[in-house]
Amino acid sequence: MPTWIGLLRGIGGNIRTLPMKDLVAALEGLGLKDVRTYIQTGNFVFTSGKSARALIKQIDACIEAKFGFESTTFVLSVSELERAIAANPFPQADKNPTSLHLFFLARGPQSPQLDAMNALKAPSEQFKLARQVFYFYAPKGFGISKLGRRAERLLGVEATARNWRTVGNLLELAKGG
Repeated sequence: MPTWIGLLRGIGGNIRTLPMKDLVAALEGLGLKDVRTYIQTGNFVFTSGKSARALIKQIDACIEAKFGFESTTFVLSVSELERAIAANPFPQADKNPTSLHLFFLARGPQSPQLDAMNALKAPSEQFKLARQVFYFYAPKGFGISKLGRRAERLLGVEATARNWRTVGNLLELAKGG
């Protein structure tokens, strides 16, 4: 049975809290197997024979029914996450893994505003858009970045971001680590 990585948009930090123990119970109630979470920001790994599209619909409906709010779910296969990691254009982030954020996009953007992004980014910041992943390197801090706060709007597609450390840890968790 395939292993999947689930990313909930808008969970954790100052946005919304969702106890991971409750999330695990809800996901297991959907028939998902081997559900494991990583930190309190809506990251989980599980196995299921269903398609990513079916899983997204089912998990989104479950979150709304059980917890009373809408959250967009992103579901990646292990190979999709591996490709995103392998394609990292900013290897310098290995020294400071919170300096790189990968925005996982709901679909490829139709007309991203790349010129506006270039105008908005700080001199130390760099980015690259590669299909359904937007790589954003902010060595002076993601939280203070003007581009970091506006990237999703300028991409024109729903997204959820995870830092380089989290992405690596999710892959390790998905592979049984």
